[in-house]
Parts: sequence; structure tokens; C-alpha cells
Amino acid sequence: MTYLNTLFVADDPVTSVIKKISAVAERDHKRVFLVGGAVRDRLLGVETKDIDITVIGNGIEFARKLASALKVKNVVEYARFGTAMIPYQDKLIEVATARVEQYENSSRKPQISESDLRDDLARRDFTINALALSLNRENYLELTDHFEGLKDLNAGIIRTPLDPITTFSEDPLRILRAIRFATQLNFRIESNTFKSIERVRERIKIISQERITDELTKILKVPEKPSRGFDLMKESDLLELILPEIAAMDGVDQRNGHHHKDVFKHTLQVLDNIAEISSKFELRLAALLHDVAKPLTKQFFPDKGWTFYGHEELGARMIGEIGKRLRLPNKVIEYAAKLTRLHLRPIAIASEGVTDSAVRRLIVEAGEELDDLILLCQADITSKNIRKVETYRANFDRVVTLIENVREKDRLRAFQSPVRGDEIMHFCNLEPGPAVGFIKSAIEEAILQGEIVNTYDAAHTFLEQNRGELLKKFAATQKS
Repeated sequence: MTYLNTLFVADDPVTSVIKKISAVAERDHKRVFLVGGAVRDRLLGVETKDIDITVIGNGIEFARKLASALKVKNVVEYARFGTAMIPYQDKLIEVATARVEQYENSSRKPQISESDLRDDLARRDFTINALALSLNRENYLELTDHFEGLKDLNAGIIRTPLDPITTFSEDPLRILRAIRFATQLNFRIESNTFKSIERVRERIKIISQERITDELTKILKVPEKPSRGFDLMKESDLLELILPEIAAMDGVDQRNGHHHKDVFKHTLQVLDNIAEISSKFELRLAALLHDVAKPLTKQFFPDKGWTFYGHEELGARMIGEIGKRLRLPNKVIEYAAKLTRLHLRPIAIASEGVTDSAVRRLIVEAGEELDDLILLCQADITSKNIRKVETYRANFDRVVTLIENVREKDRLRAFQSPVRGDEIMHFCNLEPGPAVGFIKSAIEEAILQGEIVNTYDAAHTFLEQNRGELLKKFAATQKS
């Protein structure tokens, strides 16, 4: 028998919780086990906030007694599944009845019946999640490992406890969970398990988009090398079912000695580059999608080679459609679309003769996302040609310097006309309406073009000197 007492030290918050659970189990004469992710994470030395316990017998009844002992009132019960959720301090305790599950082909919602610990562990997705520790006093923290989960954990292997075809067919979300765990833990998916993902991948279509997007989000948030998840999805032909626009990036065309870099590999490199410097989900999503329109805009010209004209604009529009399909928040969609639309602009202003006004336009258009845009553009520098990379980075460094100089000079990060709308109305004898906005925009344009400095006095003088001309221009726009 293996005991894991050393994993739970006295002053640890999780240790405190499971001791309280153990005390209730003794009073209630119930066999209770710590299972799943809490055991796995303890063995890996990873912090976890979720505490899953399995009860031999009525789990909901035990959850009520546990909640009373913990002085928690708002317990959420799921009678159909024999489970209950108890929020406790910063932890979430899930109490479940030990059970077996039977599935119908058209659904991942099972029929439930009570059973023993072995059956309960057998229904779990992977062997590393099918470990259990007793919370009863007589064999406190004794490990139950019917499916060699500890061996797989030590070897870094993702494997199902039972036949993987059955496991994935019954609950196809486990397909994505296998890939997500392999990415998070840097584990290898066992060969037969991976082949089964390929064979049953079409079953993913019965999973709700929200659950799929949740797994994709977790993959994108992996601290290091989130690209691995997308590589595994591509290798298993799952990516074309979930993100066909990303799958379409794969491959290199060659004509007349001209070839372009594999957009899929390039995109994953950009994603990993971003992951090294930022944990921001929205920025990682933008890295994944910034070249999404390249397959649709790819053209070959004998004198130029391969081109992708307009892929930034088309990509921004595609992100709107992709984001809605993935049920992403509007703010996230707009952010990724904005960075995609602008991601070629910084390097474009590296050419000679660029004016401060071009830099100002970029600063104003990027707004609060300017710093993230710069990070994305830096991450977008990928090539095996070291000299080419060095040249590109030198040009980009020039751009960053230009941006910082202009930004410091003009303080344009929150840019708007120094002369406000009410003052324009008073000075020009105008009522509220489009004329006020026209004049305000003209003042802002003069600042962007470098005709005047970004100060109240300069803007007001410009208004005084050009009031009549501006009103005539506005009138002309109304006639046309």
C-alpha cells in the first residue's frame, strides 16, 4: 500500500480542508476519497483550487453535512448526476457519488447509477486523473491506483483508463482535454490513445461551442509553448473541424524557385514568441489569428514572388466571424481584429522619409492597444535567415524609437482636440450638430499633420484663423 502523507503539510490550506472533510466522513461513517485533479496536481507540485471528492453512497447527502460543518449555506446540487458544489473560502469543493455512466450516441450527458470506487475511477478521462486518496482515518491518504496512473504521471503520458475509442466516443470533449493536458503538462499522448482521437474526431460535433472554446482558451493560456496544442490538433485532423481557418494555413507553395514560409508554422512561432513575453489571452489570440486571411489572399507574381495583399483587412473581418462562431466576447473580438488590421503598419513606417504625422496616425489609431501592437509586431519577426531577422529588427527598432519620440512629444495616447465641442459652438455661433464634429476633426487633423502643436493655444489660434474657411468646407460637404 502506498501512502502520500508527505504531500499534505500541516500549514497548507488544502490540508486543512481535507482534514475537515475527513472528520465529517468519520462522523457520517462514509468512505470518502480525494480524487482527480487535486491528487494529480499535488503529485506534480502544482497548486490547485478545486477539491474533488468521491463518496461511496449518497454524495449529495454527504455534501449537505459537509457544508453544515464548514458553515456554508449556498450549496449547488445536481441531483441527476449525484453531485454538489460547495464554495469554501477560495476553494471549490465538488462532492460526487461514486457512479457508473452510460451514454447515448447523440449526447455527452450520461445516465447515472451508484457504484463502487473502481467503477468511478474507470469512468474518468485519463489515468492521471483516476487516482484516489482515502480520507478515512483508518487508511488516511492511502493511494488507490487501479489503472497505473502514477506510472503514467511519472512517465509523462496521457492515456485513458479503458478503451480510448469508447472513452472518447462517450464524451468527445475528452478529445480536446487530452490535447489540453498534453500541452499544459508537456506530456505525450500514448500512441493508441492518439490514434483513437483521429478515429472518433467527428464526434466533437456534438459538443457545444462554449465547451470547445473553453478548452481552446485554456490551451492558449498555457504558460509555455501553447503552439503544441494546435500542432496536436492539426496532426489528428481535429483542427479543421474546430478552426478550419487555421488549418488552411498549413503548407508551402513553390513556383519558379519562389516559395513562401509555411503560414501555419510561422503563426505558431509567433504565438510562442508572444507567450514568452505576455500571458494576456487577447494578445495570444491575436497572434494566432493575425495572418488568418493569408491563404485567401495568396497570389504569385513572376516579378515579385508570393504576395498577400490586403490580408490584414480581410483578416480583421474574418476575425469578427470567427469570434462570433467561438462565442467570444465582443471586446476580445474587436481587440484581435484591431491588432490584425494594424499589424503591418509599424514596419511600413520604417522606410525613409516617413513624417511624424504618419507615426501620429498610428498612435491615435492603435490607441490603448499600441504597446500590444508593438509586442505582436516584434513577435511576428520569424525567419531562419539570421541576417534578414537582424535587418528587420533594426528597422523595427527605428520604428519603436520614432513612436516613442512622437508619443513623448505630443502626448497623443489619449488624443483629442484641445478645443472642446461647447467652445467651438460658442466661438462659431453653432448649434449642436455635425458642423461641430467637422471642425473638431479638422483641428485634430491639423495636429496629426504636424501643422500645429498639440496645445490648447495652438488649436484655438488655428480655429480663429480658419473659422470661415472651415464653415465653408462644411457647407460644401452638405451640398454634395
